[in-house]
Amino acid sequence: MVSSRRQLLLTGGAGLVGLASGLARPGLSRAADRPILTHGLQSGDVGSDSAIVWARADRPCRAIVEWSTTESFSEIRGGTVADALPETDGTVKVALTDLPPGQDILYRIRLEDLAAPTIRGPAQVGRFRTAPADRRSVSFCWSGDTAGQGWGIDEARGGMTIYKAMLGNRPDFFLHSGDTIYADGPIAAEVMLPDGTLWRNRVTEAVAKPAETLAEFRGRYKYNLTDANVLAMNAAVPILAQWDDHEVTNNWWPGEPLTRAEHLRKKYADPNVRALEVRASRAFHEYMPMRFEPAEPGRVYRKIAYGPLVDVFMLDMRSYRGPNGENRETRYGPDAYFLGPVQLAWLKRALAESRATWKVIAADMPLGLVVTYDPKRSFGSEAVAQGDGPPLGRELEIADLLRFIKTANIRNTVWLTADVHYTAAHHYDPNKARFQEFEPFWEFVSGPLHAGTFGPNKLDDTFGPQLRFVKAPPEGQANLSPAAGYQFFGHVAVDGRTEQMTVTLKDAADADLWHVTLDPARG
Repeated sequence: MVSSRRQLLLTGGAGLVGLASGLARPGLSRAADRPILTHGLQSGDVGSDSAIVWARADRPCRAIVEWSTTESFSEIRGGTVADALPETDGTVKVALTDLPPGQDILYRIRLEDLAAPTIRGPAQVGRFRTAPADRRSVSFCWSGDTAGQGWGIDEARGGMTIYKAMLGNRPDFFLHSGDTIYADGPIAAEVMLPDGTLWRNRVTEAVAKPAETLAEFRGRYKYNLTDANVLAMNAAVPILAQWDDHEVTNNWWPGEPLTRAEHLRKKYADPNVRALEVRASRAFHEYMPMRFEPAEPGRVYRKIAYGPLVDVFMLDMRSYRGPNGENRETRYGPDAYFLGPVQLAWLKRALAESRATWKVIAADMPLGLVVTYDPKRSFGSEAVAQGDGPPLGRELEIADLLRFIKTANIRNTVWLTADVHYTAAHHYDPNKARFQEFEPFWEFVSGPLHAGTFGPNKLDDTFGPQLRFVKAPPEGQANLSPAAGYQFFGHVAVDGRTEQMTVTLKDAADADLWHVTLDPARG
């Protein structure tokens, strides 16, 4: 690795031309021809003393990253360098370490030409707040599903305005619950709305068809990063990102043959989802400011500790699951995997070791809502719920987890999720469940961020979910555009003094739809 990097630095300007079509340029003859940051800045996976920061360059160059605690950058507290290269589509992400806890951090990224280091592009500045070491109040937003069902960026309507609403809440971080892109959904230039007006999408070549190549998957992330609202929030609020299905293709499972009717309509060249998954995973990790796990480079599940009050357990309900079949198994085995045994064991350990007041379980799919794998044929299960009755199939894994949480006396678990394109609050009550070996808990659903709106889904009584609030489209209406007003996010505030958690469900206009305040259990 060192030798190849050294060779690159020694080749000079002529050798850089043609390294990759997206990053090449015709020489270095003019000082005004400077490397440029193309898609804003991002930060993510922030803790009390570290965070990941991200940028993308328009050509091979070196990124100089510096951080300070003052906007003037009069005192540079630390920094590092990283090379933007074609192999990662010009993206760079680095870990900033030894940060002070509970502090606003300003970071600055400048690009330096590889062949002529005195040629530098203009700097951009981002900020984030590190997790506190004390019991300071904490707040964050969550939601999922960005640019789905063909609803892209309509600049005349303000673009993805829900990101502006979330930024207005000044959260410590934003939890993106999955479907960060819709790789499988083409975006057309115009869509006729029921009222006769046109939704006019900004379009690029990358969104014209379902993504198959690595360049097309990368292009989906770049598309979302052209929205002014997204860019503004990314520069000010760190993101905790997880993935679900649409980063690859709708309702996929590992090893799935691409033979369903919708696959045939999308005209995938590969016969199996694995090739898509590999390219999609690479693009996801290139474009999301998340930690790199050397033992498993593609790993998504992880714990983010945000001070004494909040631990966030980021799950991956996609990469380790069994087939999306009927899932009626009565014994736990590969066909019933959802988290999978390794991730499940990690989650149990991490929950048991957590000393945070609130354990937020970030799930990319809800527990108690029935989601059908192939709606056209009314076949198979896409989520956990198998329908009313005792635990079967994937429900066996969740039953085991809930039993463990009760037996290990793990207090104050709250589940946050998205996926179903409406917002709801579910209280899980063992006294009203078929499986009763668990303590009561809440699950909050929110979304979409900027996609078609659907729902509501049927509740499954296995774990006793009780509907406390729901807002979804009127009966018989589906795939409503963002203009219809059914775009949602959630806001969580944990009070540093009382340690109470208040969860508020909101819409894209930042209106409070419903809220509940939870008291922490003690002992």
